[in-house]
Amino acid sequence: MSINYKKELLDYIKKNISKGYSEESLKWALIKQGYSRSLVERAIEDTHKEVSKEVPVFHEKPRISYEIIDENDKPVTIKKPFWKRIFR
Repeated sequence: MSINYKKELLDYIKKNISKGYSEESLKWALIKQGYSRSLVERAIEDTHKEVSKEVPVFHEKPRISYEIIDENDKPVTIKKPFWKRIFR
């Protein structure tokens, strides 16, 4: 398979996945168009590899925050204990 031919197949798969088509439907559509099953499966695997390279890597840990809500769906503020206000 030539490089240009492979690139066209990968671009076709990526474009149609971004449109909302499932991999399975694309796989069978390409097989019905005359592509071999192994070629299509290899192209889908290569598409996964290319897409995973494009995804940004986050090095920052997620920040988890919470708040206490009363029965009226309003946030409740909690005062610091007396000894913490004095001694900080």
